[in-house]
Amino acid sequence: MDAVLEDATIHQRRQTLGRVTQGFGIDDAYGGTLSRIREQKGNKAKTGLGALMWISHSEWPLKVAELCHALAVEEGTIDLNTSDILSVRTLLSCTLGLVTIDEQASTVRLVHSTLQDYLAAHPTLFTTPHSMMAEICLTYLNFQSICELPTTLDTIPPTMPFLHYASCYWGSHARKGMTGGLRALALRHLQRDANHISVAILLRERSVGFLFWWGRYGGRNPDLRGFTGLHYIAFMGITSISVDMANVKRWDPNGRDANGATPLIWPVKYGNCTLTKMLLEQGDVKLALSDNRGLTPLTHAAKAGQVEVVKLLLEHGDFNPESSDKGGRTPLSYAAESGHEGVVKMLLERGDVNPDLWDACRKTPLSYAAESGHERVVKILLRRGDVNPDSSDVISWTPLLFTAGTGHIGLMKALLEQGEVNADSPTMYGRTPLSFAAQYGQEGEVKILLDRGDVNPDSHDEDGRTPLSYAAQYGHEGVVNMLLKRTDVNPDSSDEDGRTPLSYAAQSGHAGVMNILLGRADVNPDSPDEDGWTPPTIVCRRRGA
Repeated sequence: MDAVLEDATIHQRRQTLGRVTQGFGIDDAYGGTLSRIREQKGNKAKTGLGALMWISHSEWPLKVAELCHALAVEEGTIDLNTSDILSVRTLLSCTLGLVTIDEQASTVRLVHSTLQDYLAAHPTLFTTPHSMMAEICLTYLNFQSICELPTTLDTIPPTMPFLHYASCYWGSHARKGMTGGLRALALRHLQRDANHISVAILLRERSVGFLFWWGRYGGRNPDLRGFTGLHYIAFMGITSISVDMANVKRWDPNGRDANGATPLIWPVKYGNCTLTKMLLEQGDVKLALSDNRGLTPLTHAAKAGQVEVVKLLLEHGDFNPESSDKGGRTPLSYAAESGHEGVVKMLLERGDVNPDLWDACRKTPLSYAAESGHERVVKILLRRGDVNPDSSDVISWTPLLFTAGTGHIGLMKALLEQGEVNADSPTMYGRTPLSFAAQYGQEGEVKILLDRGDVNPDSHDEDGRTPLSYAAQYGHEGVVNMLLKRTDVNPDSSDEDGRTPLSYAAQSGHAGVMNILLGRADVNPDSPDEDGWTPPTIVCRRRGA
């Protein structure tokens, strides 16, 4: 290590360190340097070890300014003393060459990846690092100057570079290490509810799609109305603090935020069984409460596939397990769409869940499972005698139609094995499963459908287009050949615009399909469409002639 430190530039130090790591004694080298760091006088030892702790345990690569501000935070202070903020030069000197700066990213990092491995292998070098880091973050967030910032602030002041990290990651560190002092700091911070800029920063950075946060103030500012400290800590998922807060009567366990969500929705969504159970043990928690979209905690859990949480909620009882949202969708509908087999089975085992319930679009759980390609869920539903395998939605789409063109051969076979399924059922626009299979070039699906005796291979949709027309347009030669082998397929059929399969192949530039069609005697190569364009003139137009 002395040899490394004697080099004048970072590049030279890396080269020397690389040579060292290829030999032996690297652990001794790191151990010796750490001993020298601890032997430094004044606050240099604390600064050097603190920098190594932060860099090796942070949730993301820290900017230089972020680290300097974190190291300047003193326990028990009410605001940051700017005179305590280190210079970059001082920071580097206190770490004796073990820390370097990535100039391109403006971040601080360890001098070599082997140092990270060494620190991980010696966990006793730092005493409770994550709880210490969480305490520093919360001390920073509780500073008076931070608390006075408006929650509607769009950008973080450059004088407070550590604010973003502290807001987003204090909870991550707290989950990994908890002390009495950290709990007290957290409760002090959480008692501000949403009246703190860190809440806006956290939700802006890490809010999830199932809750809509933006719009109250314009721009990217979240709507914080009704978001309490209990919502906050449930979102963070820190069980031990949540227990303390649940026992404080100032927080309503059924309180709704601007989206109508109660605190219970957060641990349910993320599968935190411990926290979910803890909240359920508060006797006045109402499981039937839904958010503004009508989604209950059970719906959120089913949608996310949280099997253990779903089981916990169902065992708790006292609510309707098939309560629908504003679109008429049930927990089973969402679980089927997402392919969560365990949740689907658990819900179907109950006697009070209708497996064939329509939503506002007349789509059933089977329709959603088929549309998403979840074959195993489809088979689970089909094994029941109370599920209609051929139900159609408001635009006449059946589960089979949702499957057509997707390439899910097993799923299509499973549906067609049900005697009640119409293999040639059209949408409200006249398109059949064969039409979609031909469009997407799914030869396996086309063969399955053509081998049946109840499918019209030359059906016309409302625009007069046939399966051959779609296959030709998209250049699927295999499907074109399969259809042309049939004697009941007109190879020269024109649609409402007078366009034939050859016209579509010419427009799309599919020479292979054109040659197949031109090789037939029953195809007119000069048939004009309603605009007078013939296949040859279409080709010339494409070539710019």
